[in-house]
Amino acid sequence: MSAEPLEIERALTLGANHTIGHYRYDLATGEWWWSDEVYRIHGFEPGDVVPTTALILAHKHPEDRSRVSRILAHAATTGEPFSSVHRIMDAKGQERTLTVIGRGRRDPGTHRVTELVGYFVDVTAGISRQANEAADTSIRASAATRAPIEQAKGIVAIALGVDPEAAFEHMRVTSNVTNVAVRQVARQIIEIASTQGSLQDVRTFLVPSDPAATTP
Repeated sequence: MSAEPLEIERALTLGANHTIGHYRYDLATGEWWWSDEVYRIHGFEPGDVVPTTALILAHKHPEDRSRVSRILAHAATTGEPFSSVHRIMDAKGQERTLTVIGRGRRDPGTHRVTELVGYFVDVTAGISRQANEAADTSIRASAATRAPIEQAKGIVAIALGVDPEAAFEHMRVTSNVTNVAVRQVARQIIEIASTQGSLQDVRTFLVPSDPAATTP
């Protein structure tokens, strides 16, 4: 597997108790490659199963499955950077919350998207479990509100080659300078990445976190 930028690696290794694994999806053959960590995130030992798209979607929480399927299909078509926070049911019947980040790779000759590469991050340990349904509903509603911001942070992190904290700082400064709420800035970043498909357009949209910074 080709090495991903070290900046993304650093971004995803922040925070204790987060299991991080690599994946690669070959669009021509439909074959998935998982690192050992991804097998364990899904409740398997390495080599227990052959990872497939059907297997992956089968483990997604029923309420999140169609959304994740749409995200993968969109990324396979456009190659755009993407991130998703969703739940899975692992092979042992445990519910886990994952963050998935990735992007497409294109064939140099045809410029077609040939594979998706990225990371699975198990963030279950970082989520507080609540005992009653009311609290659970509140957490899910809050997560839904944060989702665009987290997705935009992933896009900015890849576009600028920085960690998630620095990505959010760029979004915060852009929010302050333009007098637009951070969540709206996030939606604009997602819209730019979705409709224009250029990381350079994302870079151009953002206000440097250091006012004295200049674009190389």
